[in-house]
Amino acid sequence: MAGMGKRMRPHTLTVPKPLIPIVGKPIVQRLVEDIAKVCQESIEEVAFIIGNFGEKVEQDLVKIAESVGAKGSIYHQEEALGTAHAILCAQESLEGKVVVAFADTLFKADFQLDTNADGTIWVQRVEDPRPFGVVKLNDSNEITDFVEKPEEFISDLAIIGIYYFRDGAYLREELQYLLDNDIKDKGEFQLTNALENMKSKGTKFIPAVITEWLDCGNKNATVYTNQRYLEYIKDEDGLVASSAKLENAVIIPPVYIGENAQITNSVVGPHVSIGNNTSVYNSVVSNSIVQQNTTIKNGNFANSMVGNFVEYEGSQRDLSLGDFNTLKD
Repeated sequence: MAGMGKRMRPHTLTVPKPLIPIVGKPIVQRLVEDIAKVCQESIEEVAFIIGNFGEKVEQDLVKIAESVGAKGSIYHQEEALGTAHAILCAQESLEGKVVVAFADTLFKADFQLDTNADGTIWVQRVEDPRPFGVVKLNDSNEITDFVEKPEEFISDLAIIGIYYFRDGAYLREELQYLLDNDIKDKGEFQLTNALENMKSKGTKFIPAVITEWLDCGNKNATVYTNQRYLEYIKDEDGLVASSAKLENAVIIPPVYIGENAQITNSVVGPHVSIGNNTSVYNSVVSNSIVQQNTTIKNGNFANSMVGNFVEYEGSQRDLSLGDFNTLKD
């Protein structure tokens, strides 16, 4: 999660993209929890590979690891040299059974991870595989090829960016081999090259087909992911905090309303997440994310994303408003 999240600006100017909330929890926390659900064993360690995000972010990430009963470790990638290089930054944690995940991807799955397999690649069927890396299977349901952005149809199983390896030390050796021999693809050290080398040595990779793949790469995709997550967990208790104050408010579920939020003379929902200590007055808000410590007055918006410590007073819009902004009509 060391990238700068440029496609998510202005929201990533003040916070790393993986810490942007989806239904009240950071994207990366949702990802860690979802991976934990499909693993059949307890997680011992969560290693975060980050850029220079600051001490407060690092403390928050360690707490996320601790929330699933694991040790949290922090590693830094100082220069963007590719996925293989990024993973190798955490080489001290590449031991035993390892899941590798890129932190702007969330998923819904109905399977339990087969930890006896040599390796597993999370995939989803897509209508148009041309923009993706895909895998090709043989009759034994083993992966025979990794193909990047195929022009002609090879497979409709797109790689979503989550991988399982039974032997983390073996993965570490293959990644180190790429760096030691300066083996690059498009100027960077790529995980797919290590996967190909491992496969050629007899490692058998199998697919794990997920039911839904959710991207958080830009504002619209993140708002949609928030919508889908609310649908997943709409029957859970606690989506509206007991400390939230609702006065003459119409709440159309599913919604998430955080601690000490205040909704007054407003209609909120469906598919809205309101952060802690945020106030909404005389407004209509649907299909949107409003983060913490923000004040919305006279708003009428949908498909929007509003940051932290924002003051908004206005009219109907499609918003992408970053932290610490004031906007008044």
